[in-house]
Amino acid sequence: MKAKILIPLLAVIVLLAACKGKRGSEEFASSADTTVSTSRAFDTARLETKLVKTADMRFKVKDVQQTSEKITALTTGYKGMVMHHQVESSGMRSVDIKKSEDSIIRVTSFSTTADITVKIPSEKLEEFMNEVAHMGVVLNVRRMDISDKSLEYMAARLKLKNRNDLISQQKAGKVVIKNPANVLALKDDMVDQQIGNKQIDDEVKNSIVSLSFYQSNTIYKETIANDDPSDYNLPFFKRLGGSIENGWSIFENVVLGLANLWVFVIAGIVVWMVIRHYRNKRPIVVRSNHA
Repeated sequence: MKAKILIPLLAVIVLLAACKGKRGSEEFASSADTTVSTSRAFDTARLETKLVKTADMRFKVKDVQQTSEKITALTTGYKGMVMHHQVESSGMRSVDIKKSEDSIIRVTSFSTTADITVKIPSEKLEEFMNEVAHMGVVLNVRRMDISDKSLEYMAARLKLKNRNDLISQQKAGKVVIKNPANVLALKDDMVDQQIGNKQIDDEVKNSIVSLSFYQSNTIYKETIANDDPSDYNLPFFKRLGGSIENGWSIFENVVLGLANLWVFVIAGIVVWMVIRHYRNKRPIVVRSNHA
């Protein structure tokens, strides 16, 4: 009796184990298919070489202005573009030399520098830098850097492909994205990746070169008007005549001032005469000394 019950039970257990193993095999196969498809995506994506070149130079020239014009013309000749151009002159020291009573000679020492940033086709970079180096009398720094953005470019392309597939599945109804903001953010990311790859393509095609150059200090002399009022004086005899006139004016003012005080002068004279008269009439007492 027991054997009759155990045999069907064992058959059910074996059947369940077989179904479970089949399901596990199906899940493993599905996971393997996903991995294989991802690997195939990486394999089919061609790794493009994306090398970005940048360079900079610092050098001394005879004339900053002339060199700036030559570099601008050279950039145009290489079908490049001037991205930044700045020429600056700053005064170092200044001395004023008196030339006459109303003019001075100002001598100033100037330091002149220039900064230019240009975009040059990458295949012409070395040739361009060689020609620029010949314009200088002293080369202080010449540097070129190369950065490889191949993997960054490939990663952006694969991410963009994945997002395109997701958008296609969402349009076909295979994938439902409930929040519209997520769809908008996904499309914005796709735009950013496209713009990023366009920027890398432009950086690979055109190299950025930063140029900094200077010249020896220059001396500039100019005659300008004397702006110190204390230096503007009349000749000696004119000043002497003016002093005499001023002295006479002061004398006249004193006389006129005394004339305005005539009442007080007369009153003082009267008082002085009265006091003198009183003193003359007063008897003089003579004291005698007795032994």
